[in-house]
This record gives sequence, structure tokens and C-alpha cells, in this order.
Amino acid sequence: MSSHSYQVALFGEFFSHDLKAIVNRVTLNSESSSPMHTREVVFEPLIGEPILLRARKDLTAPDSPWVLDSYLKPESVRAHPEATVRPWATCHVAGDALAFASALGYIKRSQIYKRGYLFRRGSLIIQMLQQEQVDPRTQQPIPAHADTLWEVEVKTAFPIRNTQDNPLSHSIEAVLQVQLLMKGLLDLRRQDV
Repeated sequence: MSSHSYQVALFGEFFSHDLKAIVNRVTLNSESSSPMHTREVVFEPLIGEPILLRARKDLTAPDSPWVLDSYLKPESVRAHPEATVRPWATCHVAGDALAFASALGYIKRSQIYKRGYLFRRGSLIIQMLQQEQVDPRTQQPIPAHADTLWEVEVKTAFPIRNTQDNPLSHSIEAVLQVQLLMKGLLDLRRQDV
């Protein structure tokens, strides 16, 4: 048993003309849905092990805190061929999360805005989104073009510990159920991010 907590995920993408059918199927198989608009800043360490740090902020709620997600590289495809499984830690940050990340020795690599829908299904969240580019002058999001690909992330909503009572296989099974539900409409697959 490992001391890490994990995220289990599957990924997919589709064209805008399939949006209505995919949203309808996901909505029918989810407990709730809400609009999603987030700002994400991706950091990488100046030196040392490549631990990806992502600062994200929910823009639909004005006073929402920054959340820092820290990811290690995904487990090997031999260990988990059916889904992306990677060590993951997350925490809320009061104040300036970007300055905090810099103080930890990270440098900003990129910034994106994501807009779309967020669905909840048991212990999973399903994000359906388009990436928005950032206006270099104003640093504000530029609405995605109508032809921009939609991205889908089906993932555990919180870090999972691999324990006897709650083995990782339960979370893998949960994302694979969504993969099966979407069959014929959306191809969800493992991705080494």
C-alpha cells in the first residue's frame, strides 16, 4: 500500500455539433450539474522532481478561494491500463496563491480559462469545457471560437487513498462506468498528462 492519495481520470474530446447529445446523456446519468468557469495557472518547479502544480479559481463564485493541486506523473500503463491514475494532493489557499507558488520555488508556465459544465456523479466530477485564450493586454479570457473542441474530464472529486476498505479499483470502476455510458457518443480514454 502506498502513502499517496490518487486521482483517477479518463479524458475525451468532441466537436460542438455533438454537444447537445453528450450533455443530455451526461445529465441523465448525473446527480447535479452547474455552469463552470475557472482560471487555471500551471506552474513547474525551477529545479528538482517534475511535480506539476496547478492553481485554479472558480470564477462563478466571486469570493471563492484559490485551490492548489499538486500532481506527480501518472502510474504506468502496465499498472493501470484502463485509466489515468496519478498521485494527487490538493489544498485551499487564502490570499495570493500565485505568490505562494512562487515562494515554493515554482515558475508560471501557462494560464488558461475553462468554461463549460460541471456534473457530479457519486464520487466523480465530470467537466465538459472549452479552453479560452488570454488577452495579452488585459489578461482577461477571450470567449472560445464556436469550432473550438470540447474537452471532457471524468475524475475523482477528491484525493483517494488506496485502502483495504476503499481500494483504488472502486474509483477505476466508477470512471469505467461513465466510459460505458458514453459509448457510441464519446470516446473516453486514459491520457498521460
